[in-house]
Formats: sequence, C-alpha cells, structure tokens
Amino acid sequence: MTNITIVGLGPGDASLLTVEARETLEGAQEVYLRTTRHPTVDSLPPHLTRHSFDHLYEAEDEFSAVYHEIARQIVKLGQRPEGVIYAVPGHPLVGEESVRCILALAKDKGLKVRMVTGLSFIEAALEALRIDPLDGLQIVDATVLAERLHPNLDPDLPALIGQLYSRRVAAEVKLTLMNLYPADHPVTLVRKVGSPQLETEISPLHELDHFKEIDHLTCLYVPPLPTPSSVSTFQDIGARLRAPGGCPWDREQDHQTLRRHLLEETYEVLQALDEEDDVALREELGDLLLQIILHTQIATESGEFTLAQVLETIIAKIVRRHPHVFAGLEVADADEVLRNWQAIKRAEKPEEDKPFGGMPLSMPALTLAQRAQERAKREGLASPSQESLLAEIERRLDTLREIEGEEDAAAVLGQLLFALADLARQLGVDAESALRIATIRFGDALASPGSEVLWTNEVDPGSH
Repeated sequence: MTNITIVGLGPGDASLLTVEARETLEGAQEVYLRTTRHPTVDSLPPHLTRHSFDHLYEAEDEFSAVYHEIARQIVKLGQRPEGVIYAVPGHPLVGEESVRCILALAKDKGLKVRMVTGLSFIEAALEALRIDPLDGLQIVDATVLAERLHPNLDPDLPALIGQLYSRRVAAEVKLTLMNLYPADHPVTLVRKVGSPQLETEISPLHELDHFKEIDHLTCLYVPPLPTPSSVSTFQDIGARLRAPGGCPWDREQDHQTLRRHLLEETYEVLQALDEEDDVALREELGDLLLQIILHTQIATESGEFTLAQVLETIIAKIVRRHPHVFAGLEVADADEVLRNWQAIKRAEKPEEDKPFGGMPLSMPALTLAQRAQERAKREGLASPSQESLLAEIERRLDTLREIEGEEDAAAVLGQLLFALADLARQLGVDAESALRIATIRFGDALASPGSEVLWTNEVDPGSH
C-alpha cells in the first residue's frame, strides 16, 4: 500500500502534464498542493478537493521552515488509511526541498512513497535555448546561489539557474555571479518557462535585476566565458604537459627541480606588488599558480595527494581557524583574531608551540625577524617603544665605530638590523619590501648615464 503519492505537475502548461500524472489525479478525491501559483492548477479535474500550503509562506520567515512544515503535515496525512496525494510544480525531485524532507521523514516512519514524475523546467528551458545538457550544463538553484559570495560554477561550462522567482533574488544572484564573470557577460533570461508565452531575452549580467517581469516561471542561462578560464581547465593543461606526448621539459621535472622556479615566481609576484602594477600582478599570479599546479600534478602521479585534497585541507583549516566568521564566535578586534588563531594552531600542532615553531627559517631574514616580533607581541611580550628603538640603533652605531673584528661586527650588525626591522614593523612598513625598493632605485641610478650614485640620500619627510 502506498502511503504518500507525490505528483509532478510539469513546468507550466497543462498540456505538459504526463499521462500517469493526469490518471492519478483523475482517480483521486483530494489533492494537497504545495502552491496554487502554477498554471496547471487551473486545469486539474474539477471534482478534486484542493488543499494548499500557500498560507505557510506568509506565516514563516524562511522557506526552509515552510518546507519542513509541509513535510511534517504530509507525512502525518500519509498515515491515514487513504494516504495522501501531494502535487508540486515541475518534477518532484528538481528544486523541491519539501519533497526531500518528505522522503526523509517517510523513511523514518516506515511509510511507502510513490513518485509520479513530471517534466521539469529544465526540459522546457533546453528547448527554448536550443542547447544539449550533455555539453556539461551545470544546473543551480538561484536561492542557493544568492546565499554565496562566489558561485559554485565552472566558467568554462554553461549554467542554467532555476528558482529565479523575483527581482530581489535576481539582484543577489547577479552580485554572486559578478565575482566570477565580467559585468558585461551576456546572459539569457528565460521567462514563462513551460507555457506557450515562453520568451527569452539576452542582456549584460549587470542588468539582470533591471527586468520587471521576473517571477516563479523564470530561469537564467549563463553561457561559458569566451576563452578557457577555469581551475579545472588549468589543471588539465598541467596534466597534459606531463603526460606522454606532452612537454619533454615538464615531464622531466620533480618537486626538487621546481624549487627554484617556485621561488623565482614568488619574487616576481612580490615585484609586481612593489611596483603596484596590476597588469603584471595578474600575469605573475598565473605563473605562480602554474608552479602549484605542477607540484600538485607530480604528487597526483605518484599517488601522494590530489588538488582536491590540497583544497580540502586548506578549506578545513581556514574554516576551523576562523570561528568568528564560520561559527558565530564574537571577537573585539583583529588582535583578538590573531590570538585565537595562535591558540587554535597550538592545539592542533603542539610541536609548533615554540618561539619559531611553524615559521620556515629559510624565509628572508628581515621577514623572519618581523614575523618573530609579531608573534612575541601576540604572546603578550611588550614591544620597545619607537624612542627606545631609535636610542638602541644609535648605541649600536656608536659600537660599530669602535669594532675591528669581523665576528663582533656581524653580531652588532645583526642586532642593529633586528632593531631596524622592529622599527619598520611599528611604522607599518614591510622591511623586506622597503630594502628591495631601495636596492632597485640604486640599480636604476647606476643605469642612468651621467648620474651620480649616492649610497644614501636624505629624505624630505614632507615629500611623502
């Protein structure tokens, strides 16, 4: 015996109701509708007693609460001797959270559920757009997409977005999509899906929420970007470079031979940052990403780990170490965030609970010094004042004037550089970048014909 029968009413027009669905409804005495806001409802058999859950949408603040309440009531009705027939727009398993809730509750209660399938909005949209879903079509719920800050989409594949039922949802979806797609990327709005009045309109993405006629029969088609742009495509390129028939140079590399290239690309990114060159930064970040892809591909080939596992690890770490973002923990300021980070990190890796624990000692010395100073401050060690540091620097300079031995000079110079690094840190200056820029300027002066190269130049504070 069937306790609950779930009927799909199709995408819109009554002519798209399946034969099985029509026969089921004609043989019934009553039907419970998730909503009466669907074109097929007006064409249901006239003898049917209709019940609707439309009133729940006004009583609850969140859709999820509505769907859970619908499921609770349907499962309760399904325990009657005559069972219950529940009808939903489209296909019962496409974009129907209430059905998913019903299936879970019915399983717990030991109730038998019969599914009467129907055409979904997908088939009707495919016909309107003249596209084949096997070309990699991604199907996404607009209400889920609207809650994200970045879309869970591959920009090299087309996407169909359903449940775009209002301008408000369209506005939120637009903002999410624009974190991946250009503002002028052409998208297609498909209105009145599943009805004879179906129409499509192409517009730039940034104008998506300007349309007034957006309702429950509206969906959105997003074509792929015109040129390959996804991480998955880039990963495939990395795999092809190392595959048989790929690049002989790339096939010869391993983790160790790529070390210097990883370092060089990192420094080129830093140079683009120092020069505030956005065009160069875009290119150099790509070069650095290639190194990451190659290292990951080498690991994949040897069975060590995959890119998905790399991402899994860092995603879990970021979520775990940001409870103030993902777990509702309240923090007063950025300093408290850093203290929490260190506490969580110590709990995860007790072996790093040392002065230099977890800090790569191979990093540039000025950067290492500032990192150590920052950690000491987070641990509660009071930093010397700028006045104290300046006095210390003067004392070290005086000491240097009297030193003759190389070993003693190295020790004093090390302390002097450490004090300068701390002064830079307190002034908000990255010491490594500051020295790099000064060196580059020195090189530029050397390359200028007829210029007089000075080792030091007085800086007019007012010039900044």
